[in-house]
Amino acid sequence: MSHAIEKNKTSLAKKVLKFSAILIVSLLLLLILIALYGYRLGDVYSDLSKDTPSHSKVGEQVASRHASNAILERGAYLSKIADCMACHTTRGGAAFAGGRVMESEFGQFITPNITPDKQTGIGNWTAEDFWNALHNGRGKQGQLLYPAFPFVNYTHISRADADAIFAYLQSQPAVVQQNLEHRLAFPYNQRVGLALWRALYFKPGELAYQPAQSQEWNRGAYLVRGLAHCSACHSSRNQFGANKGSDDFSGGEMAGIRWYAPSLVAKHELNLSTWSATDLSQLLQHGVNRQSIVNGPMAEVVKASLQYLTDQDAAAMANYLRSLPTQEKTEPDFLDRAIARPSVSKEQMLQMMEAGEAIYRAQCIDCHGKNGEGQAGIYPALKGNPSLQMESLSNPIRIILAGGFSPVTKGNPRPYSMPPFAPFLTDTEVALVLTYIRNAWGNQASAVGAAEVNPYRTASLD
Repeated sequence: MSHAIEKNKTSLAKKVLKFSAILIVSLLLLLILIALYGYRLGDVYSDLSKDTPSHSKVGEQVASRHASNAILERGAYLSKIADCMACHTTRGGAAFAGGRVMESEFGQFITPNITPDKQTGIGNWTAEDFWNALHNGRGKQGQLLYPAFPFVNYTHISRADADAIFAYLQSQPAVVQQNLEHRLAFPYNQRVGLALWRALYFKPGELAYQPAQSQEWNRGAYLVRGLAHCSACHSSRNQFGANKGSDDFSGGEMAGIRWYAPSLVAKHELNLSTWSATDLSQLLQHGVNRQSIVNGPMAEVVKASLQYLTDQDAAAMANYLRSLPTQEKTEPDFLDRAIARPSVSKEQMLQMMEAGEAIYRAQCIDCHGKNGEGQAGIYPALKGNPSLQMESLSNPIRIILAGGFSPVTKGNPRPYSMPPFAPFLTDTEVALVLTYIRNAWGNQASAVGAAEVNPYRTASLD
């Protein structure tokens, strides 16, 4: 009888092993099929927009390098709104020659040369090659591009606009500058994984026109979700660096550079639905309005890109952004409560507020006012300022330590700036004055600790 039991156990073990092997092989086959789908994902250049006669004319002109002045002017405008130069130009380097290091949690991405140099740039590319990069996230040889290049947004760019941008780039001076390899940790340096990423997170295609919305709204959606690629920064990302798509404006920390891109839909953050169209358009074009001033990466975006928006396009973006459904703040769950900042007693808070107020009166009151009222269009109000009451401390700490520098724009050619206080204030003093600002004049937010300040002293200033 014991022999029969042992025989049954052996038979069962073999069945389990066989089943496990089949399961593993099936999962591997499934992964291969998903990866194959992701690798082949994309549209064909020649199959799109055949009903628009101007496209074939543009393509011919681009291919022959004799684009009309009108196409070049449009391409120059579109390349600014797409912010091509900002990423593809090193500080003090030749325009569009690449080499800028983009920090991330996966390592360093280094932007390529997109000047018309035939050896090191895109001088040998065709308009189709360029469109394929924007629309399908593929290089000239068909290699999959890393989504640090925002093709998830650029896939919405129309073929005519892609051709115009390409024509403009081909008209720029050719610069000989070798492209450098990305410096990424394993396994992110293996491009084969991009096929799976694309299958899970990439959906190529132009935006469908929404007939229920106005033409201005549709134009705004095209700019915000496509050309201006707002969701590339203003969204939270998962462990694979993916957000929920080009319409994800949930806000998130910008990994590698320690700035926070606020949510464009959260009521408890910017609450854009309550802004006037004029205020929002002014902030996009000038970097300042009567209540807000941009700083950090957004200041660079305004300076290099958004200040060149036409009034019509700025109004279209404002219209679209103001129409986005507002998200209410959800109640914190168990995990939120577990990682929340430790609370302080009323006595401790009173002491912190008194100490913080003393620092504020010594360092801040001349510009921001006794009651945090600021000066409209010059020094932002601190009273009721949502940027100071957010859960993330990244932006206010960075501005206190490194200073706040608004962009120079046509509408604001001589902006006022804030000096850096890192040389003068200790971590404890920064925490105290920020705690005071976050809780004075009706503001309400958590207290700040010195340990939360210190990491920002070594944050990259680029």
